[in-house]
Amino acid sequence: MKDVSGKIIYIGKAKSLKKRLNSYLSQRLPSKAQALVLNVFDIEYKLCQTESMALLLEAGLVRRYKPKYNVSLRDDKSFPMVKITKGEFPSIYITRKKEEDGALYFGPYTSAGLLREAMKIIRRHFPYLVFKQMPQEERIDQCIGLSPAKETSKKEYAQRIKDISLILEGKTDSLIRKLSKKMYERSKARDFEGAGKIRDQIIALGVISQSRPVLKEELKLQGLRGLLGLGKIPRRIEAFDISDISGKEACGSMVSFYDGKADKNNYRRFRIKTVEGIDDYRMLREIVKRRYSRALKDNLLLPDLIIIDGGKGHLLTVEKELKALGLDMPLLSIAKRKENIYIKGRKNPLKLNQYPLGLNLIRRIRDEAHRFALSYHHLLRRKKVIGR
Repeated sequence: MKDVSGKIIYIGKAKSLKKRLNSYLSQRLPSKAQALVLNVFDIEYKLCQTESMALLLEAGLVRRYKPKYNVSLRDDKSFPMVKITKGEFPSIYITRKKEEDGALYFGPYTSAGLLREAMKIIRRHFPYLVFKQMPQEERIDQCIGLSPAKETSKKEYAQRIKDISLILEGKTDSLIRKLSKKMYERSKARDFEGAGKIRDQIIALGVISQSRPVLKEELKLQGLRGLLGLGKIPRRIEAFDISDISGKEACGSMVSFYDGKADKNNYRRFRIKTVEGIDDYRMLREIVKRRYSRALKDNLLLPDLIIIDGGKGHLLTVEKELKALGLDMPLLSIAKRKENIYIKGRKNPLKLNQYPLGLNLIRRIRDEAHRFALSYHHLLRRKKVIGR
């Protein structure tokens, strides 16, 4: 809740916003609540996936903004807190007593039960110690991935503690940005196992306290960017396919995806005009030329990546046509049978099943281009047979 100047004066959580707001319309409000209602000018809300994660977000925001009417969370020492100890390998646990020992304290929180539930979720994806020092012998919680492994370095663990601190402060957005950059670097270095672990952390953060869920499509696009070595995330992707039977009623399709989702308003169909007989290469050159000549003429936005349904020959054909138009865009082709992925400027293809992070998106876009081309081909054949 904000006052007329936009300053946050109260932060709370509720399972039902309607019921919570209706409670402030009662004629029997205590004096503090009456003062709050008289000063509220605007209301902003964020959605959380679970009540326990709403608890973390509430306390983190109270800690950051120190609202005037959150007196109990700012002052009451009886509520539980999260403590991060000092040392080379800090431990994390819940306490009700704040001491002058140099440790970090987060909270207080209004529910010990919800806090324990939230910390279990965090520990599952960001393993931390709950004992005072790294144990000499392997423990069961290390075996199941809840505590850092014995070979974890001080630097690596210190970074994990910083990440957990950001979560407890309610700064998951900044942590997601940082992890996304790290995932891109791991993908670019072909460390797909490491990139996959970071991807799982990002998905978990989407559950914790964001106002919007982290989309899996975004993670796939990040992985695709790293795998292909692109300068930026391929937000706009366009894909082409040819459909014909014995050269008759030949046509082509272009599908458009934005942020990993089909953008059907920008789909295009092409009836082949300049090619007779069976010649997929020339047909492909025709539709690519028509598409991007028009885009240049009308000053349309160009895609961040082009996908061709075909093999290396199809890739080279389109690359040559784009060069003739003065265009230099990221380009790849995916063959149907072996599903090898040929990338502009690379000698050897990628195997689709070896690199799942991002490449399944390529398959989905290729399949959609094929479906769209085939549906148009069937339409043209039907019109020829029945005249409509």
